[in-house]
Amino acid sequence: MQISTEEMPGGITRVVLDGRMDIAGAAAVDLKMNLIAGSAKKLLVDLEKVAFLGSMGLRSIVTPARAVKSRGGTVVLFAPNEMVESVLKTSGIDTLIPVRHDLDAAIAELG
Repeated sequence: MQISTEEMPGGITRVVLDGRMDIAGAAAVDLKMNLIAGSAKKLLVDLEKVAFLGSMGLRSIVTPARAVKSRGGTVVLFAPNEMVESVLKTSGIDTLIPVRHDLDAAIAELG
């Protein structure tokens, strides 16, 4: 699992995840995700390159999202593939964190 960040206009931090969000993948990104969540106010989590999302991977997304929201910030999940989006919907995460497939819509959601 690879993780990279990009600062976008409007104070948006884009986190790009690439690989499998299984136990090993989650362990690989947990620390960095939590560090990012400690300072980001507008967080765009790009899931376009995530091939698999398991329960540990969900935790790696939800925990930092809660941290951002607790400080009055906003989080959007961007461009998950069909399988990953199915996991987000089945788990109910999509009702807590907006999922967008259009970058302009995701940016608009972040305000």
